[in-house]
Amino acid sequence: MEISGLPLELWRLILSYLRLPDLGRCSLVCRAWYELILSLDNTRWRQLCLGCIECRHPNWPNQPDVEPWSWREAFKQHYLASKTWTKNSQDLESSNCFYLFRRKRDRRVLCVGPGCEFDNLRSALLSASIYDRIVLLPGVYEEQSEIFLKAPVEIMGRGKLGEVALLTTSGHVQFDNCNFESGQLQIHAPGTCQVKFCTFNQSSIHFHNVAVSLLENCEFAGSENASVTVEGSPSLDRNWACKHLTMLAKSRSVLLHASEAPLCDISKFENRGHLPMRNVRTCEIVVDGDPSNLFSAAHTQAVLERGGEKENEVTGNLVTAHKEEALTMDSDSSDSELSLSSEEDEDSMYKLPYQAHSLSHMLAKVIHSRPQTNGLTALQSDYELKTLHQEMQKDKEAQSLANNMQGCLIQKCLFRDGKGGVFVCSQGHARVEGSIFRDLTYAVRCIQNSKIVMQKNDIHHCKTSGIFLRLGAGGLIADNDVYSNCEAGMDIRKGANPLILCNRIHSGLRSGIVVLGNGKGIIRSNQIYGNKEAGIYILYNGNPLVSGNHIFQGLAAGIAVNENGRGQITENVIRENQWGGADIRRGGDPILRSNLICCGYSDGVVVGERGKGLIEGNTIYGNKGCGVWIMSSSFPHISNNQIGHNSIYGVAVFCRKDDANDYLANQGGNENFNDEGEAANWENDLESEDERLTSRRSISVALVESNNINHNGAAGLYVKSSEALNIIGNAIHANHDCGVAVFQSSQLTRIANNSISCNSLDGVLVEAECKVELRGNGIYDNSSCGVASKGDGVVIENDILGNQGGGLRLLLAADMKITKNRIYCFRGYGIEMLDQTKALVQDNLIFQGKSKKTILQQVSSTEGCIIQNNKLLALKKRSDVAWTLENPPARPHIEGSSRGVSTAGNSQKVTNMTARIAARVDGGCHNNGSIFCTIL
Repeated sequence: MEISGLPLELWRLILSYLRLPDLGRCSLVCRAWYELILSLDNTRWRQLCLGCIECRHPNWPNQPDVEPWSWREAFKQHYLASKTWTKNSQDLESSNCFYLFRRKRDRRVLCVGPGCEFDNLRSALLSASIYDRIVLLPGVYEEQSEIFLKAPVEIMGRGKLGEVALLTTSGHVQFDNCNFESGQLQIHAPGTCQVKFCTFNQSSIHFHNVAVSLLENCEFAGSENASVTVEGSPSLDRNWACKHLTMLAKSRSVLLHASEAPLCDISKFENRGHLPMRNVRTCEIVVDGDPSNLFSAAHTQAVLERGGEKENEVTGNLVTAHKEEALTMDSDSSDSELSLSSEEDEDSMYKLPYQAHSLSHMLAKVIHSRPQTNGLTALQSDYELKTLHQEMQKDKEAQSLANNMQGCLIQKCLFRDGKGGVFVCSQGHARVEGSIFRDLTYAVRCIQNSKIVMQKNDIHHCKTSGIFLRLGAGGLIADNDVYSNCEAGMDIRKGANPLILCNRIHSGLRSGIVVLGNGKGIIRSNQIYGNKEAGIYILYNGNPLVSGNHIFQGLAAGIAVNENGRGQITENVIRENQWGGADIRRGGDPILRSNLICCGYSDGVVVGERGKGLIEGNTIYGNKGCGVWIMSSSFPHISNNQIGHNSIYGVAVFCRKDDANDYLANQGGNENFNDEGEAANWENDLESEDERLTSRRSISVALVESNNINHNGAAGLYVKSSEALNIIGNAIHANHDCGVAVFQSSQLTRIANNSISCNSLDGVLVEAECKVELRGNGIYDNSSCGVASKGDGVVIENDILGNQGGGLRLLLAADMKITKNRIYCFRGYGIEMLDQTKALVQDNLIFQGKSKKTILQQVSSTEGCIIQNNKLLALKKRSDVAWTLENPPARPHIEGSSRGVSTAGNSQKVTNMTARIAARVDGGCHNNGSIFCTIL
């Protein structure tokens, strides 16, 4: 009959009465009939699948309320499961599917064992009827050839766990829709097994050197140890079922067949309650001017509203400008336009051109990258989170792990309410996909050079960490959802080296990922958010590669590196964390390169006591605290960063002592790092200091060089320390207080070859009893004095030009040597010496402004002031040749500055830097206490 003879709805009604053999015959008539039979997926095929009482729902046990993509395909898989033997063994007749009828009240109990009716399981099975019980007495029962059941029976062991063992040494065993109670299933190579739709209650499976075995849609509950143990490397001796199981696993692998994964929809997790329920501060970040490339999951709630405007009040003990002295910087005007409008014409003939100095290219970047009202724009790097598909395409190691189909293959299983989920040891191989681990002590533990592949699993509410990797373990952990665990989401130590890609690790009660004890790993393109402690915590010589992650909305630091931790941390987005975006202390020595650290509720980067590290090429932007906060006895190398629009200081250097417990009690110090008898003495695992420093040159003084420090709410660089500091080759521009403020400096603070311009107060402020050296700087167009000093030191070979409050002013008991500088002020004095100052003013070139003021000397005693060999240059007529800065040109002078400064690219090596100065600190703040950053 032609299909077109009746409406499709009538055909579906008629065909809903056909049995399975009749549907098969109809599908063989022609293509039109075949397509008609296929169209019955949601009607007749669904009825057949759900009506098969020996088959459970295709998505049991994880998603029994979710329909499969094809009911026909699900029914086909159930049906073919019982036909495996006929395809692979010629001497066995076709076995029927299990028919489960009503239990018989008069079922028999058959005993197997010494002195019983049956000596072995085979003979008991041949005599058993439907639903009979077979009881195995204590002993070992080994079957040399394959056995199969024609009817469902109950097999029960008598005695304690382990006293009854059923062995299959070379064959294949398949369990479908079975219940295991208080037992253990052990599979030894070259034997294999397939377990489907089974329930394990206080039971477990142990694989020994198994080549391939497959667990599908099983539920494990109440285990006293690990539910699944995989021990030993996969055997090369394989039975006939290995090929069949491998093909079956590949056909169902979500990792091999998943389409390109979409970016995480944070709103989905908000609905599930995983994100902290609070008003979060977000920022919209536009990459390369394209509004479609956004970093934040939500639109901006609190953007950097100030933009380039002047903030008149800064909370804390900050020196603020008076309203009449304040400089208003509109976003539509250049930062260099500092002169009042009425004076511009007069000043133009006296103007000294200085814009072509060695750091002018850094100032050009500032102007072009100023924020707009809708977020951060024109970022140079592409921080878009990569999908798993993109990561797999570029990583051959990940591809190799994804294609590996050895050992135990676990798909769509549920592990709950027990001690452990999966335990892999002694070079074992396991693959876990689409499974759920909940309410366990731990979900997965992989040790002793074993390999594990995990993808698309849910791991949550574990009593300790979700995933443990130890002792050289490795593998691929990709696209999992790890959340709400009592300790770290992932714990990596003792040489473990996994590849962690595109996971969501969030809402943990401790850290997101912990790497310690020589642990390694590649942590890439993950979303780590909402954890109570650090998003990533590195300590005790942990040394991971952390790249391309989004770490945000944590309740502590974004990344914490402590206790001699290391690591290469590159190209991450670290935003909206309650503590510092990156927190480095107690011997932490990472490479922090090319990251976007923004919109934090505290400081961008904190370098605590004895912190080290190379902090290079980062954009540190829009944080409510400081851009970089450096504390006592720390020796960081801070180079080539963009530090702008932070609410307080751009860079702050403090000598401050706080209780060590303030930090450790909140930042992961109580993490269970010595679980299960592991040694507490991590120093035995630490590499020598020589090995640690082979990748880059060590420094003995904190070094701040080649940074762009601009538009910060207070001073660009604030120093209150008793240790030496080198400030070299920075562009310190348009900050809302002083450019550089030195409030305490008993050791020498060296300020050399910097461009300090357009700041709202003094270019450089030196308080009493401070020691400074200013050499080779260009100090231009600041709203107050170019240099104001109450302390001691030298000012040599600087260009101090165009500052509104005067060129150089000495106050109180200042004692300065001022030589070979070029100084110009339009209205004020070039040099002012007041109060009880002492000074040697020699060989300076002073350009006279409109007021003809050059040197003012109002000191109580002139004995301490020596003024000699200074040259005064006046512009007498408009027809005179305009002033220029020649021999040398405008300062600062940095040889090869456009190419010598290391750039923020993907390179893992540090390029040679020019004009570096290093000196050893003698004395200063030294003790064993930790430093805690006061959050303002």
